[in-house]
Amino acid sequence: MQRLTSTLDFHAQALTLRAERQRLLASNIANADTPGYQARDMDFTKALREATATLNAPGGTAQAVPGALATTHAGHLSVAAGARNEDELLYATGPQDSLDRNTVDLDRERAAFAENAVKYEATLRFINGSVRNLTEAMRSPTQG
Repeated sequence: MQRLTSTLDFHAQALTLRAERQRLLASNIANADTPGYQARDMDFTKALREATATLNAPGGTAQAVPGALATTHAGHLSVAAGARNEDELLYATGPQDSLDRNTVDLDRERAAFAENAVKYEATLRFINGSVRNLTEAMRSPTQG
């Protein structure tokens, strides 16, 4: 059961990060004509590695994530799951400089957006497959 839970937790973290990356890419595309806008992206592999580091350690205690924000006061706002700090985001550089200092390359952004959407869908299919397999395994042989 622990293996199933850890698999689903991993995919849930991946979905959250994919959604955050999709938001960043959509923001880049929306600001393609904004003078001085700096395109942003995230290192998905690094972010997923950090997000999955919070899974329970062998001793049963959760590990701390380096650079994670803590709510230490009742007035603090909680950070949405998967949200990246500004200092964790990367700046995208275009293939050539533009006169208005905008670094959005629409071709690159659209390709990254489509690729991220396909990977998001694949992660959803993995989760659905895992749940379907579990349901089939729990079904009694007399139920057909």
